[in-house]
Amino acid sequence: MQAALVQLNSSDDPARNLPVTLGLLEQAADRGAELIVTPEVTNCVSLSRSHQADVLQVEADDITLAACRAFAKDRGVWLLLGSLALTGGADGRFVNRAFLITGDGAVAARYDKIHMFDVAVTPTETFRESDGYAPGDRAVLADTPWGKLGMTICYDLRFPGLSRDLAKAGAGMLAYPSAFSPVTGAAHWDVLLRARAIETGCFVLAPAQCGTHAATKGKPRQTYGHSLAVDPWGAVLADGGVEPGITMVALDMAAVQSTRGRIPSLTHDRPYGAP
Repeated sequence: MQAALVQLNSSDDPARNLPVTLGLLEQAADRGAELIVTPEVTNCVSLSRSHQADVLQVEADDITLAACRAFAKDRGVWLLLGSLALTGGADGRFVNRAFLITGDGAVAARYDKIHMFDVAVTPTETFRESDGYAPGDRAVLADTPWGKLGMTICYDLRFPGLSRDLAKAGAGMLAYPSAFSPVTGAAHWDVLLRARAIETGCFVLAPAQCGTHAATKGKPRQTYGHSLAVDPWGAVLADGGVEPGITMVALDMAAVQSTRGRIPSLTHDRPYGAP
């Protein structure tokens, strides 16, 4: 199966970002991609909650979702929108939601990011995602023509129980669309992605935001880039570097079962008392 990782440098203007995203999707389809994956917050990267309130939309009205569904139907490819920032959370907060779109333009699955990025990376780089975004509460496993896909978003990467549960439920692929901090990215990005692949025997697909993101309001955000594809043995198949673009990767799904046959740790759980 031919997959494409789309690396973006999204601004805080969804209307400005959309033609750039669609252009890269078209490039990926032209290069033979059957499954295309985009990063977290494909539609809008912003640190300003007030600006987000002004420009974000509810799912039914979102211009990026509508255009990407039309693209998938027109080109007959599957598309994982790594996430869109949307309004309409149950408690008035935004939602960080991934969409798996079929080759006929239908939404096959939705996933709301479970783990909120509430951290102090450095004294000058702090995040309180839960101040603006409502967390999801349900793991999502989706069927594709190439096997089952476990849907996660960014900070979920640091919670291996989620990936293990998805793998034990049948996932052969795990998606980690992200907008990683440059500091944590340099220290942890590749090793965490390789660990999740090794622990689960899954292919890992991790499209990323990159660079300094243009902001009309608030402080510009910076992200790490380096979209990665990792095989079930933990080998890095492709690295998207630090610029926007397309990274193609061929996945042989037979490698999932052969790898798990060599080290069947998903079947070796034993009960134990809590510490």
